[in-house]
Amino acid sequence: MTDWTTTRRSALAAMAALTALPAAAKRSVTLIAGTYAREGGKGLYPIAYDPDRDQWRVGNPVAGIDDASFGARGGPAGAYYLVRETAQGEISAYAPGWARRGTVKTDGADPCYVAVDRASACLAVANYSSGSVAFHRLGARTGVPGDPVVFRHSGSGPNHDRQEGPHAHWVGFSPDRRWLHAVDLGADTIFAYRFDPQARTLAPPVAAWRAPTGAGPRHLARHPTQPLAYLVCELSNTLILLDAQTDGRFVTRHSVSTLPAGHRGASQAAHIAIDRAGRRLYVSNRGHDSIAVFALDSAGVPSLLQHIPSGGNWPRAFLLLDAQRRMVVANERSGDLAIFRIEDDGRLVSTGQRLTVPGAVFLDRI
Repeated sequence: MTDWTTTRRSALAAMAALTALPAAAKRSVTLIAGTYAREGGKGLYPIAYDPDRDQWRVGNPVAGIDDASFGARGGPAGAYYLVRETAQGEISAYAPGWARRGTVKTDGADPCYVAVDRASACLAVANYSSGSVAFHRLGARTGVPGDPVVFRHSGSGPNHDRQEGPHAHWVGFSPDRRWLHAVDLGADTIFAYRFDPQARTLAPPVAAWRAPTGAGPRHLARHPTQPLAYLVCELSNTLILLDAQTDGRFVTRHSVSTLPAGHRGASQAAHIAIDRAGRRLYVSNRGHDSIAVFALDSAGVPSLLQHIPSGGNWPRAFLLLDAQRRMVVANERSGDLAIFRIEDDGRLVSTGQRLTVPGAVFLDRI
């Protein structure tokens, strides 16, 4: 593998070299993969894709960035944020080139999702095992998070192994910047926090939507042009279409399984994403080890187009590269990334390309 260093000198040299490259070479795409140390991950892995040659390269992992299960861009001075998913949860701010600017506790266990409101320089973290949300103001010059204000959810569900208490799994600011929403798998609930971007404050949470009992909601994705949200439920393996209300609530419109009809094996739905045009939606199924592809009609209602094997074991995350017409799937337990081509109709075709990344659980483009 290519040895990518992360010193300030090497980062500056790389940027200088990039400006001197031909236009075709500048089309290359850089990704990152976060990994779990307990599954063999050695840190944060850089990945380069050259679309002109259809070639992928995995660089040496950035040491010292362990158990990075999720990240987000958008902080002051170009800060990028990564959570460390451990019992003593942390979030760190990084400069371009992965120099660490600062680390703070999230005051919760196993943080697993991050949302940034760029304009107000605020950040929220979902602490899974604690069932809480940490809200941080960001430093104006460095982007380093301040000490958190923490809100703990309440509630439980019928699945005694997974829903003995609240488990926050996703957070996101609403498009109108009036709300922060938190999806809680353990409480079968989406919570809404009133957000004041001028004062940089959150009000205590209220229930914005209740899932069917035992559904275990996991992640939410918003339609790019319509006031709609799509919720993937991990325990029931369902995709639920929600109408987003101006008061922060959601109303159920439609529900469909993420698994093939008649499937009887154990499976857990995981990641969800929508293409930029708002025409296709994708969900990963762990256990069935597949990607489900849905068409969205003009009203945003999903209908199943395809199930395709994920190319490995336990597809925890995936990343859509719309412009390059590629999807990268992180198969956590088989320790690899599988590359798919996106057809004109949104269906996926395996390219047969595989990249070794042990314990991959998160992907992003930088």
